[in-house]
Amino acid sequence: MKFYRLLTEDDTSAFCHKVSKALSAGWELHGSPAYAFDASKGVMRCAQAVVKDVPGTAYDPSVKLGDL
Repeated sequence: MKFYRLLTEDDTSAFCHKVSKALSAGWELHGSPAYAFDASKGVMRCAQAVVKDVPGTAYDPSVKLGDL
């Protein structure tokens, strides 16, 4: 099963660390990052999709993607 996550965070080093942690756990980048202005908070926000193949694991909505 190929799992998908969309990582989001304010445009700070915390976003880079979140993506780096996912990559170190075997997730792969999927597409380009996205940036948008969050007017309610007055900050830029970042997003990056990541995917991971987990053979032998069936989809279940209770799967905690961060634990894969």
